[in-house]
Amino acid sequence: MRGRARPLPTLLAIGALAATTATAGCGNGPDASAEGPPVAIPPAAATSPSTPYTPSAPMTSAPAEAPRAARTPLLPGPGSEPVGKPRRWRVTVYYTLVEQYHGGKPKAVRGCLRFHCKWGKEPLGSYASEFLDRVKIEGAGRLTRGPQRGRYLNWSSSVGWWLDDTTRDSSGRPLRPWSTAAADRDVIERGRSFLITDCGTNDAGRRISASTCARFRSVEWKVTDVFRPGWGGEHHADVYIGEETGPGFTKSPFYTELHGATLYTR
Repeated sequence: MRGRARPLPTLLAIGALAATTATAGCGNGPDASAEGPPVAIPPAAATSPSTPYTPSAPMTSAPAEAPRAARTPLLPGPGSEPVGKPRRWRVTVYYTLVEQYHGGKPKAVRGCLRFHCKWGKEPLGSYASEFLDRVKIEGAGRLTRGPQRGRYLNWSSSVGWWLDDTTRDSSGRPLRPWSTAAADRDVIERGRSFLITDCGTNDAGRRISASTCARFRSVEWKVTDVFRPGWGGEHHADVYIGEETGPGFTKSPFYTELHGATLYTR
């Protein structure tokens, strides 16, 4: 399990975004061959707090994977240094839920109709209990039904539920699939990038397959998210892999944990 910081949707006098904390899930799926999750749906246009969101065109997912040539592992350049101790890192993953893949008894939700708000009492709609339970773990879910279709239902343990036009990191910026990462600020400072150069093993102690590891190694991860105190640690990073692609998403090889990984600065 993990706990990542989530944005505090409260408007400050100067219009800046403040950060707070919430919870996020952990990947522990098997290591098998499958295509990776797609990039997230682009943020929708801003809406009035009192006006239901209606997309102007059908929302479609981006391709599930980048071209195969783009998956070539990146190598540390001159001046790069290992982060912490080699083969000591635990790398977990987080993702965005998609409403249509989850069932359960509908449950009404109250919260905020906009980002700059906390502990709102406005009705946000009714959603499947399984979807809501998972959003409370991962932090966000894209809605696929009803008047808010195309928007995101977000959760923070410090501010409650709110509707938004995107997912957000702890500073309020949209999460970027296969790019955004979280780490304790005293371990990897905000804005710093790193590479995963060795994936280590999965939960069962088996080596991460070459194809799965190549995907994690083919991108540059940038720390724009942070753990809430007590959930990170000297050798723990959390990386965002985008939206789930189906009801069996947690069986994807990319929904996993890397144990004994090695990280380098970029």
